[in-house]
Amino acid sequence: MEFYKGDAEKYKRMVKNTEPKSPILFDCIKAFIVGGGICVVGQILTNNFIKTGYSSDDSALITNIIFILATAILTGLGLFSKIGRFSGAGTIVPITGFANSVVAPAIEFKKEGIVMGLGSKMFVVAGPVIVYGVLTSMAAGIIYYFWRFF
Repeated sequence: MEFYKGDAEKYKRMVKNTEPKSPILFDCIKAFIVGGGICVVGQILTNNFIKTGYSSDDSALITNIIFILATAILTGLGLFSKIGRFSGAGTIVPITGFANSVVAPAIEFKKEGIVMGLGSKMFVVAGPVIVYGVLTSMAAGIIYYFWRFF
């Protein structure tokens, strides 16, 4: 079906009038506050673990484990999606966003069984991220290895 120029302009006006209006500045502020808050809590946890005698690496590891566990629990309770709807991209701080992307499909498909549901659907979202992350890091490592000889 071919549109005439008048029809295309009419269609553009209709789309512009019906599309939802997004308060971009307010959305950015909410994302910044929630994402920044997650990072501040992580830094407080890490600093407290360092003060109690853990090494810097161990403190960071423990903090990441706490964030993964907290995100999994909040996702299971249905609270993480509410926080995500409120803050938009604010919850996509790497560790919490990744944990949510593994747990949410697992919960959604658990009714299909442990193997065909939970096991096979758990990495629907996170799987490509893992695969391309590993491939990219391998490529960077190979480039770095050969770059040393120049």
